[in-house]
Formats: sequence, structure tokens, C-alpha cells
Amino acid sequence: MVMSFAVATIGAVGVVDPSLLLDLGRSLEAPSALYVVAGLRVVFGVALLWVAPASRMPRTIRVIGVLIVVLGVLAPFEGAEHASAMLDLWQAHGPLFMRAWAGVAVAFGLFIAYVVAGPARSAA
Repeated sequence: MVMSFAVATIGAVGVVDPSLLLDLGRSLEAPSALYVVAGLRVVFGVALLWVAPASRMPRTIRVIGVLIVVLGVLAPFEGAEHASAMLDLWQAHGPLFMRAWAGVAVAFGLFIAYVVAGPARSAA
């Protein structure tokens, strides 16, 4: 739940001030920071796998958890150059584009919070 609200909060910051989100991304371009971010992705994905059985949408949460773990494991192989290129691409598309993707992060974080907060569906 805490991780989902963190994702939503970071997204909200990007909706309000895309340049601040871009600055945060730039501060994480160092290889050591990329390893930390990759580790956080893996932790978030494993947490989703762990809570999936008790969630409202267990299969969906499992799929999302597996995807996030895989992305976290693959992230260090992409390197800082890839991260920098992605941030350059975001910046080139302008603030409206960055706000839209930040809005997706808000929606994703709130969706995860909703799905894991409630009881699992009944078998009836």
C-alpha cells in the first residue's frame, strides 16, 4: 500500500511540475542510483506477488508483479545511457507529454492501492 501511494505521489508531483520530476530522473542517472531503483522495482514486484492472493484481482496483480520484477532485473543491463536517452525523449515531447505520463503513474498507483486494499473476491 505504501509503495502504491509513493508511485501515485511521484506521479502527482510530475503532473503539477514536470520539470521537478525530470530533475528527479536526472539525479538518478548515476549507475549506483540505477541499481537502487532497479532493486526498488524488484521489491515492489515481489510485494505485489506476495499480496496478490488476498487482493481483489489476484491474477492481474501477479502479472503486474512479474512484469515489474523482470523490468527491475533487466534495468541494470540498460545502463545510464538508456536512462538519459529516455529522459531526453520525455523532455523533447514537452510538459504536456510528461504530465500525461505522470497522470498514468497516479492512476497506476491508485489502482494498485485499490486492488490490494480490499478483501479478495468471494468464490460465489
